[in-house]
Amino acid sequence: MSDTRGYHHGDLRRTLLTAAVQAIEESGPAALSLRDLARRAGVSHAAPAHHFGDRAGLFTAIAVQGFDTLADALAGAGDELLDLGVAYVKFAVGHRAHFEVMFHPDLYRTDDAELRAARERSGAVLRAGLAHRSGRPTPAADGPQEDVLAAWSIVHGFATLWLAGALPAGLGEDPGDAARSVIRHLFTPAPGTD
Repeated sequence: MSDTRGYHHGDLRRTLLTAAVQAIEESGPAALSLRDLARRAGVSHAAPAHHFGDRAGLFTAIAVQGFDTLADALAGAGDELLDLGVAYVKFAVGHRAHFEVMFHPDLYRTDDAELRAARERSGAVLRAGLAHRSGRPTPAADGPQEDVLAAWSIVHGFATLWLAGALPAGLGEDPGDAARSVIRHLFTPAPGTD
């Protein structure tokens, strides 16, 4: 009986994704198997394969969910680059499992159309934030992306260091506040410079 109880609720796919995210938070993506996922969700061992095909399909779904959630978080942060950076760090800390999967393309199907659309949506919000930065040209969608890469590198690096516990003591307990302080320092021009 317990092998089929998951089929009786409304959304087994969502249940499997939630269980996968919990497993990744506990042990990282390398330890996750479809069989373990089925056990965690209380369903037959065939259920995850039915919904995702294989492990890469599962990680693709997690990455899509992550990029969509990131895009929503960035869109809700407003137009200021500083606020976008803080929202990115808060997303990474609050959705650690998604963050760990999203930026390891060896885990999922990079050619998946839904994944490409979700990743592009989150990138578009970051590019829009750069367009609102005073005195900076809007980066072209198909041209050089140095501004986008610089901004992403700063916030992604900060988030990664925070999650690894590698930042110096004294930044406080709130990753958003700590990120705001660092990002503000980097994005605020020194007096007398333009």
